[in-house]
Amino acid sequence: MAGLLRVGLIGAGIQQSKSPLLHMEEARAQGLPLSYELIDLTARGLGPEALPDLLAEAEAQGFAGVNITHPCKQRVIPLLDDLSEDAAQLGAVNTVLFRDGRRIGHNTDWSGFAESFRRGLPDVAFDNVLLVGAGGAGVAVAHACLRLGVGRLWLHDADAARAEALEADLNARAGAALAVATPYLASAMAQVDGLINATPMGMEAHPGLPVDVDLLMPRHWVAEIVYFPLETALLRHAKSRGCRVLDGGGMAVFQAVAAFRLFTGREPDAGRMTAHFARMTGG
Repeated sequence: MAGLLRVGLIGAGIQQSKSPLLHMEEARAQGLPLSYELIDLTARGLGPEALPDLLAEAEAQGFAGVNITHPCKQRVIPLLDDLSEDAAQLGAVNTVLFRDGRRIGHNTDWSGFAESFRRGLPDVAFDNVLLVGAGGAGVAVAHACLRLGVGRLWLHDADAARAEALEADLNARAGAALAVATPYLASAMAQVDGLINATPMGMEAHPGLPVDVDLLMPRHWVAEIVYFPLETALLRHAKSRGCRVLDGGGMAVFQAVAAFRLFTGREPDAGRMTAHFARMTGG
């Protein structure tokens, strides 16, 4: 098709991603020919070390850009020519544009989470927050937490060194000791107002729980970044314990709103994209 704009998503275990339909439906509503293709490491039997070849493949095929997800958001950075201010500050990329022979990395995850949180949990206590996961998505959510005015951000990751590195980076940027890495989930949960899961745990490809559900109390709120399934095991348990919850759908929509703007140069209709997502997920 003449004038077809090709974009895609590179990541592992992404066959249930709603991004293709989300972008293509908005493009169709705007009369813009756009295809959105999945470049799935798992489906191709590849590991993240294949990222350089996959990125080169998309570029050679004339893609306008690609979204990047787990486990490639940090690995992709050495393969890029330039970074937006947010992406450089975060050290994580979820959107790559191919422009005039150059690869430019952006991060729309942090603003996607922040907008979803403002709308979905507008009045919760935000003095003490536990963030589980200090990888690419966790870095973006941590940045959003700083922008949202968190009092103290507790960081936990299976890789303690990664949590400690994020602690140092956040405190340097904040100019204050706002972040603290901890290996002790039970102790942290006893002190925080809410929990954010920024790991892939809860996705069908990554089953399990990021915290022991016995640590959840009715006073806690719980937010997810995972959106397939929309109701993760964590959210299901949290609801049963009387917690207020936020699913990952809003972050998925609002990061896509910003990515669509970058890919196409057109202003997306956020309300229409939210409605598209709700139809796709039965929300």
